[in-house]
Amino acid sequence: MESKIRDLRQEIFKFDQLSNFDKNDFFVSECNYFAFNLIKSWPNWEKKILNIFGERKSGKSHLSEIFLENKKGVKFKFKDLNNKIFDRIKGYESIVIEDFNERCDEEVAYSLIDMVEKENKYLLITSVRAVNEMQTSLKDLNSRFKNILTAKIDKPDDELIHALIVKNFSDNQIILDKKLINFICKRITRSYEKISEFICTIDEISLKKKKPINLKIIKEILGVSN
Repeated sequence: MESKIRDLRQEIFKFDQLSNFDKNDFFVSECNYFAFNLIKSWPNWEKKILNIFGERKSGKSHLSEIFLENKKGVKFKFKDLNNKIFDRIKGYESIVIEDFNERCDEEVAYSLIDMVEKENKYLLITSVRAVNEMQTSLKDLNSRFKNILTAKIDKPDDELIHALIVKNFSDNQIILDKKLINFICKRITRSYEKISEFICTIDEISLKKKKPINLKIIKEILGVSN
């Protein structure tokens, strides 16, 4: 059974999972409160550029959608960060760059930050690692990085783990006894990506394999024996 679960995981993650970015579906806990509060307090930021960082699947994209809601803004993926971006952001007050990392075009990144500050725009950068900890060969860019406002999304706490699991099970019409949910919450790896993987696997088994979700299946997915 364990090998079947492993094969099913590999099958599931060949496809992108659909995301729901409704602002009412973002659960706030201690681990993401600071980042969420900064997004909601716009435009009353200390600086024009905010970097929200944290592990994959931690809700950064969700926060960027909340940031852009009802604003004249535009979002780009990191791969779109090139010279063509400057024509595309004309007329926009708020800009989002997602999945930023050190492998950027340093001149373009510097010019973008410079434009944002000079033209009184707002820039939200999401990344796994804090931008102010990144090092580039362009010293002026490193200096700009150090001056960016940062907000970390920490690993999920107990409250958020429980909320994510219950909400996703409810959305997918999966009914589990409270004892099973508590069992999952106590043993699941404290990682957004692992939680997402677990939920997707449970959903796939429930929908496609037509199997009831019991303790044995949960243990096999979690890789625990007790």
